[in-house]
Amino acid sequence: MSPSYADVLAAADRIAPHIHRTPVVTCAALDELCGARLFLKCENLQKVGAFKARGATNAVLSLSDDEAARGVATHSSGNHAQALALAARRRGVPAWIVMPTTAPAVKRAAVAGYGAVIVPCEPTLAAREQTLREVVARTGAVFVPPYDDERIIAGQGTAALELAADAPGLDRVLCPVGGGGLLAGTAVALSGCAPAVKVVGCEPDGADDTARSLAAGHRLPAVAPRSVCDGLLTSVGERNFPLIARLVAGVWTVPDEAVIAAMRLLFERAKLVVEPSGAIGLAAAVAHRRELAGGRVGIILSGGNVDLDRLPWLPPREDPCPTR
Repeated sequence: MSPSYADVLAAADRIAPHIHRTPVVTCAALDELCGARLFLKCENLQKVGAFKARGATNAVLSLSDDEAARGVATHSSGNHAQALALAARRRGVPAWIVMPTTAPAVKRAAVAGYGAVIVPCEPTLAAREQTLREVVARTGAVFVPPYDDERIIAGQGTAALELAADAPGLDRVLCPVGGGGLLAGTAVALSGCAPAVKVVGCEPDGADDTARSLAAGHRLPAVAPRSVCDGLLTSVGERNFPLIARLVAGVWTVPDEAVIAAMRLLFERAKLVVEPSGAIGLAAAVAHRRELAGGRVGIILSGGNVDLDRLPWLPPREDPCPTR
C-alpha cells in the first residue's frame, strides 16, 4: 500500500518534536547563474546531517512496543545508518547497521557515536542484503529499509511540506534520487499541498537506473553504478518507483564533474557544506538553466556529511598510516 498525503501529514506531526525544521535559503549568485529564483531546502542542516532523519524517526516511532523491544537493523552507506542509529537511541532500543567497507569514514564514525553496532560487508547490494539477513536472523531485530518502505517515504516527504510552506508559488522542485524514498515522498507531499509544482528527480549519469526505468516503463536495476554521489548508487525501490512514475515530471541526469562543480559553488557562494549527493539538484539546475529561466525553483540539498580530508576537487591524499 502506497503512502498517501494524509500519511505525510501524520508523519510530520509524529516527528516534529524530534527533528529540525530546516531553513530555506537563497543565494543571489546562484540565482544569476541559473537565471531563476532558487530556494534551497537545507537538509544538510538536519539532524545527522541529512534528510534521512525524517524517515527513520517516523519508522521507529511507528513501531509497536513489542517490535521496538527487538531492536532495529538496516543496511546503508551512511546517512540512513546514522538516522536509524539516532532514532533507535532516542527510543532506547538497540540498532545493528550493515555498512559497506567503502562507506565514508565520517559516516561510519557518526553511526558508532550514536551507539549502533556496525557490521561491515562488501560494497555490493547482494552483500549488504545477505549480511542484513544474517543479522536479523541472529538478533531478531526489525528491518527498517533505507528507502523502500511506506513509513520511510512518508517521513521523507515532510521536507517538501516545509519547503512548499516557506517558499510558496514554486514552479519546480529538484530532488536527488537513489533508492527513491525522498523523491517519492516529495512527490506525494506536493501532490497534496502544491499540485501545480513539477517534481523533477536528479540522478548521476553513472547511476541512472531511475531515468532508464521511466524510459522503459518498468523498474530496472542499477548495473555497476559508479558516481561520486555515494548516496545515490542504490536501485530505485519497488514501492518507490510506481509513485515516481505516476507523480514525477521526469528525471534529469548529470555527470559527476557537474556535481563536483555544484558542490564547490555551494561551499564558495552559498557558504553551505553539502555532500555530492545533496549537490546534484543544483548541478541539474545549472545544466537545465534555459528550461528554468525566470521560474521559482526549489532544490532539496539532501545532506551535508562531507569527508573534509577528501573533498572531490582536491588531489587524493595518501593514507598516513598504511596497512602493514
